[in-house]
Amino acid sequence: MRWKITRNFMLTIVFVVISVVIINIISILYVVSTNSFFKAVDSKNNPEEFARSFEKDLYEKNGVLRLSKIGIDKLEKSNSWLQVLNDSGEEVYGMNVPKDTPKKYTPFQMVNNYKYRETNYINFILEKTLNKKHLNVIVGMPSRDTSRIIFTYSNDSVKETLNKIIIITLVIDGMVALGVGYLFSRKLTKPISSVLWSVETMANGNYSLYLKDRGIYEEVFANINMLAYTLRINEAERKENEKLREEWLANITHDIKTPLSSIQGYAEIINDKDYEFVEDELREYTEIIYNKSKYIKDLVDDLNLSTRLKNNNIVLNKKKINLIGLVRNIIVDILNDNRYKNRYIEFECYEESIEVHVDPILLRRAITNLIFNSIVHNSEDTLIEIKIIKKDNIEIIIKDSGVGISENDLKHIFEKYYRGTNTGELHKGSGLGMAISKEIIEIHKGNIYVNSKIGVGTEIIIEINQN
Repeated sequence: MRWKITRNFMLTIVFVVISVVIINIISILYVVSTNSFFKAVDSKNNPEEFARSFEKDLYEKNGVLRLSKIGIDKLEKSNSWLQVLNDSGEEVYGMNVPKDTPKKYTPFQMVNNYKYRETNYINFILEKTLNKKHLNVIVGMPSRDTSRIIFTYSNDSVKETLNKIIIITLVIDGMVALGVGYLFSRKLTKPISSVLWSVETMANGNYSLYLKDRGIYEEVFANINMLAYTLRINEAERKENEKLREEWLANITHDIKTPLSSIQGYAEIINDKDYEFVEDELREYTEIIYNKSKYIKDLVDDLNLSTRLKNNNIVLNKKKINLIGLVRNIIVDILNDNRYKNRYIEFECYEESIEVHVDPILLRRAITNLIFNSIVHNSEDTLIEIKIIKKDNIEIIIKDSGVGISENDLKHIFEKYYRGTNTGELHKGSGLGMAISKEIIEIHKGNIYVNSKIGVGTEIIIEINQN
């Protein structure tokens, strides 16, 4: 993949460079062939055109050659001179002609002075016919102002030379384009190769990579590093959740099998026809069977409720209730249970009534779970304080002076199937209580926060909207 990208990029650069070279060569050849480069805009800037302009300035009057005033002015301004010769090379008219200029020319002198002889003047020759007389006109211009290069060439050699120039130019430019294209493409495509490698590596489940975020792809590398970090965190959380789920399944299996074994054992005893029971024994055995079966039912109910909350498959049956009365009844019910009659629970609220629009059954379940956690995870002498404070929102605060929760347990406290490390024999629940409480509060558009410190205690704050 990396070499494919490099190759395509190099070919693109070479194609662009060669196209530009060909276009430039065609443009130059067109300009040269049409002589547009050598054409002057006016005679003032072109010595040849300046010399030819004197054709119209020469005229004959009464058989005598004359130069117009315009022509004379042009010669004066340009410090030039003009000499008219007949076909025999003899001067028949002159204007500003230098003293050392011949009065008669041979054909050789004419050609030599025009092409090869270097003097203070550059000679330009033109022809003119006046009254059927053929005249040769020499216009001399100062060499300090005018230069002329005369060259001869063969059309075939020019074509051959141009072909060589084009071929050599294309070859050299192509090689330069290949070299530059390779170096540039390597610099440009190497980071892309790193990106592709990173994506492929992460696709294979390896998220431990790290790319140096620098160069033109700095933001891309930074995002890839962030993605890899996020995937690592997610993978670690997934493995942790898998571990928790496996532990939960093992615990739930054990928790269900234990009461089932008791139910089965006591049922077999009661069903034994050879044994005569007294009334107290039957009452004791049936109570055990009832409690164990109720425990299993509670586990199943927790699982069912958790699944419905997760899938948003619960319709809230909201009613307007007095929140103070609801919490007070929960506390009374708990303390009326013989198992918790020696617990210390203080309830404090300065309002007589706080009305809220909630599902009373679900909210009761959430608050009960949270209070029970403070009871079953702490000793009997632990003080539990419950307050209701009415602010912008309503706060229910459940605070205990118990053993507290470790930082590791605090991170997972609302995760499903999680059981804290300080869960004792007194409370072998499903591991869903805190998660269920949180989800119930959140579907009521509320919030829940937990603060805890080992050896100090735990504080749970529930925020509930008044609407």
